[in-house]
Amino acid sequence: MPDAQAQGGQVTGTDRSPAADRLLFEVLHRSGRWPVVYAVTALAGAVVELLLPGALGRAVDLLVTPGAGVADALLLCASLVVTVVACDAVAVLAAGSGGAQASRWLRRRVVRHVLAVGPAISRRFPAGDLVTRAGANTEEVGAAPEALITAVALLVPAAGSLIALALIDPWLAVAFSVGLALIGVVLRAFLRETTAVATGYQEAQSDIASRLIDALSGARTIAAAGTEDLETRRVLKPLPRLRAHGLALWRVNARAGVQAAIVVPLLETAVIGVGGLRLAAGELSVGELFAAARYAVLGAGIGSALGYLNRLGRARSAARRVLHVLHEPAMAYGEELPPGEPEASGHDVPRQNGPGTYQPAGHDGGRGRLELRDVTVRVDGRPVLRDLDLVVPGGAVAAVVGRSGSGKSLLAAVAGRLADPDEGEVLLDGVPLRRLSRAALRRAVGYAFERPVLFGSTLAEAISVGRPLEAAQTAAVAAAADPFIRKLPRSYGTPVDEAPMSGGERQRVGLARAFAHGGRLLILDDATSSLDTVTEYQVARALTEELRDRTRLIVAHRAATAARADLVVWLEAGRIRGRGPHEVLWRDPAYRAVFQVAER
Repeated sequence: MPDAQAQGGQVTGTDRSPAADRLLFEVLHRSGRWPVVYAVTALAGAVVELLLPGALGRAVDLLVTPGAGVADALLLCASLVVTVVACDAVAVLAAGSGGAQASRWLRRRVVRHVLAVGPAISRRFPAGDLVTRAGANTEEVGAAPEALITAVALLVPAAGSLIALALIDPWLAVAFSVGLALIGVVLRAFLRETTAVATGYQEAQSDIASRLIDALSGARTIAAAGTEDLETRRVLKPLPRLRAHGLALWRVNARAGVQAAIVVPLLETAVIGVGGLRLAAGELSVGELFAAARYAVLGAGIGSALGYLNRLGRARSAARRVLHVLHEPAMAYGEELPPGEPEASGHDVPRQNGPGTYQPAGHDGGRGRLELRDVTVRVDGRPVLRDLDLVVPGGAVAAVVGRSGSGKSLLAAVAGRLADPDEGEVLLDGVPLRRLSRAALRRAVGYAFERPVLFGSTLAEAISVGRPLEAAQTAAVAAAADPFIRKLPRSYGTPVDEAPMSGGERQRVGLARAFAHGGRLLILDDATSSLDTVTEYQVARALTEELRDRTRLIVAHRAATAARADLVVWLEAGRIRGRGPHEVLWRDPAYRAVFQVAER
């Protein structure tokens, strides 16, 4: 799946490199103090390694000098070796801890942004691709601080070795500089190539993840149809592309490794050769030649940066993929409240007003007037809803019907601002939804879905979501969920993960959550599809009688549901083909055919 497609045409590739690099530095900053600890220990270890060849060379000179004391020199060498080992141990701990902290921060940022963008982001990024970007890619970005600091730390031995060789003999420095320049060319080309190839590899990974999630969501259908082999081939179809990019990465690494393997020994040989000539000319001592050889090896160690540059290249590529998600605009909210709502209404407790009325505190009947004014919504540039003008009176029940693909669920999403229209405006009680605050919008609108996701530690929390326990219990009664919840060993205190619920029972809990929060407008998107006939009748009665103080917008697939509505909105190809009472629309054979197809 190309990134450009996932982006809906956004700029990708090298055009995003500066922004990706800025994200890497931000991740470095967000890693806490660990990068500082890692940098200090890595640089300290590099400096000590620079001192070690000189100390060893001094010890060699003392060893070949009759009568010279060598004990102190050997003790100094041993101390330097112990210091290098200690610095390496602390650096490993700091690198791992900093990378974990950076990955956690970035992963939380991505997940929060995905939720802030809302369901619209799923139209741009498949679920598997989002999971890969928020998971594996953020972890690769989190490894950037270690790779970056290590790459910089490797410059210290190289620069220090160059200076040390110049101090020993300028000709040694000249020979070393030529080889160092060649290594730099190899490393620069390697970083550029590995970044480009890693992008294709990560895209292929995301494609496989997306296909696998699709397969898992339909696992029962696949098993029932006996199409496991066919589905396996579909999921693994991008595997050749993944293999091709993997081989390309291997070739880039191998080519750079071979080049470094040629240049590094030549560099060391050149320095030792020049040093041997200078020794023969009497310009160097044996110890200085030994130190020069050690400095050549130490400075050439910059060639080992290939592994870290590979990680840095993958991190840059992963950062671009993460930025594609972070650049999706989050849904913005206003600061207004619906008419007549006090500031503290978020803490109102629903109360039972008589035997047949379920009404939240602070609300009178008739509120919740919903208006769609010339609404158009596009998906991938194609209009799915077109020029919709609709008014649902406050307190009315509106059923949205239509064939599959007519735009029913998208209309439900726009009505409660789970998605914004590309053109036109949606109003609730005369206030555009864009101008409502987030809290006010979610107090006013309650959603129930076919497959509700339940969060919270207990069933009470899954329903109330911050409201008092009485709100959860009263809403559960209206949703016909109270009887089966009370039969559980811990009743409303039962942990969600430990509650054995069927699909219909889970739907009833989802309905209860919507009832507890939708003070003005309830939107049910196929939210009763798993209910048995008796339970569906109980919920339908609650919707038409006990919850009559709110406006109810119901995506309906059954004629009986439409028949109980005050108003039916008949969608076809994204437009309103008809509206009115069910019994009037029923005279149209095309309208009847909608339910005949749905109920087959």
